[in-house]
Amino acid sequence: MDAKLIPSTIVEALGKGGALEFDDLLKQVQKYQNGINEVELERIVMEMEIQGLVRVTKMAKGKRRIELA
Repeated sequence: MDAKLIPSTIVEALGKGGALEFDDLLKQVQKYQNGINEVELERIVMEMEIQGLVRVTKMAKGKRRIELA
């Protein structure tokens, strides 16, 4: 797993699929970045949200929707 490539993998996945639920985004990123887990992806998505690259919206039943900002 190359942690430097994960943000670009996230942007690529969101560019192809538009907005994705967190679980779907995790599956997409795991296709290209072996070894990433939910906790690590949450940390990276949070950093990207702070930087203004993605927008996270809470949905029903604790689900989250991630989209490009």
